[in-house]
Amino acid sequence: MSSWLLITNANLIDGTGAPARSGVSVLVKGELIHRVGSTDALRGEIPASDDVAIIDATDRTLMPGLIDAHCHMTYGESRAQEEQDLYTGVEMRTLIAAANSAKVLRAGVTSISQPGGSYYIGVGLRDGIRDGLVQGPRMTTAGRYITTSNGLADYYPTTVGNPEGAIGKLANTLPDMVDELRRQVKNGVDFIKLADSPYGQWQAFTNDELKQLAELVHNLGRRITIHARGSNEVRAAVDAGFDWIMHGNVMTDETIDRLAASGIPLVPTLLLLANLSDWGDMCGVPNNQRDGARRMLEKTSDSLCRAHKAGVKMLMGTDTGFSVTPYGEWHARELELLMVYAGLTPLEAIRAATKDAAIATSLGDRVGEIAEGKYADLIIVNGDPSKNIRVLVDKRNIEVVIKGGTLVAFDAQQLEPRWAHPDRVMTFSLDELTYDKVYGEGPPIGHAVPLWTREQAKDLAVDLHTREVAARGSEDA
Repeated sequence: MSSWLLITNANLIDGTGAPARSGVSVLVKGELIHRVGSTDALRGEIPASDDVAIIDATDRTLMPGLIDAHCHMTYGESRAQEEQDLYTGVEMRTLIAAANSAKVLRAGVTSISQPGGSYYIGVGLRDGIRDGLVQGPRMTTAGRYITTSNGLADYYPTTVGNPEGAIGKLANTLPDMVDELRRQVKNGVDFIKLADSPYGQWQAFTNDELKQLAELVHNLGRRITIHARGSNEVRAAVDAGFDWIMHGNVMTDETIDRLAASGIPLVPTLLLLANLSDWGDMCGVPNNQRDGARRMLEKTSDSLCRAHKAGVKMLMGTDTGFSVTPYGEWHARELELLMVYAGLTPLEAIRAATKDAAIATSLGDRVGEIAEGKYADLIIVNGDPSKNIRVLVDKRNIEVVIKGGTLVAFDAQQLEPRWAHPDRVMTFSLDELTYDKVYGEGPPIGHAVPLWTREQAKDLAVDLHTREVAARGSEDA
């Protein structure tokens, strides 16, 4: 006997960019989509002896599950860089990542790609999800970012060094880069992540280094991507044959033309910048970070709109994992941001999160599309995202999540908790307490700090001495 799932009368968005079709039914057999058609025709394909579950999707939208090509499961919703790198041990980071993975799946994200993180937690989490030990989306993962002293993720002074718990691995020479790359492949990563300069200020890897690393990765049967915000590093990654590129915030027309001609996809990851910019005030984001994110978005919009017109393929990626981009909360907002800042249509944005984003998964084109023979990773949505993309952002509208042909049941209590942050970050204050800050032009009347009288000072000294003698006596006892 085979198990079948029949979803009837749906408003179908297939992930290819084609317009939605109403009154369509989909038949699933086991893990795969068996057929797309009318309800009556599909019922006739189910043997009478076989079990079938039926979901009536009338007035709702059936579409592929979302694919987040930039989701950091090991970040633990960190509020500070030191929290990611130093103050949470590998054991606790692993448990937190495993607990958070269900939240991502509940948001309708059925596949993720983790472009770097702590230790090899991503490898273990990927395998745990695959083997049914952990509830979560399908997952591919890199290891620690490979970076240089001029790149993202070598955050600390040279006197501190590059901690083993850091999300980045420092490698300043090509032999060191090759050694780390080989080690990561041995330990089971799906792809390699390089980290160029933090904000695109300069090119942190040479063109030759990028070419040699890309060639080695491909020889070893893996893929390679890079954090590249500036035009020079994007162009160098294109010339080196990288598999996809992260960010691309500032690009010249020449770089955009090369990127478009190459067919290499771009993952803009706008969500982190937008959440910092739009709502940073609501969660204590420092003003300089909030304002910097706003300025970067303005530059990014110019580049992305030109890139979209040139035909650059864009993928959904969110930088989920920070305190301002918590798990399961904002993944689908990236689609709206691609429309606002890059000029994509709703259907183009949905394709960026489904069919096109499938390149970042281990299953390639076998996910991200509703068609015969594809994996049945599906969501049923209350509303039509092709008319209002925001219905996807509110996860209450995602009524059914199906992964590999199986309806996913969630434990509501498991989805609720936000994990405690380490208390080892000893913040004394967020600013300096200067005399002028307290008094300005001088202490206001009635608020002057009173001076101790001679008698008061003497009494205080006697009292302190008495307590000190008493304390010593109790220690001797």
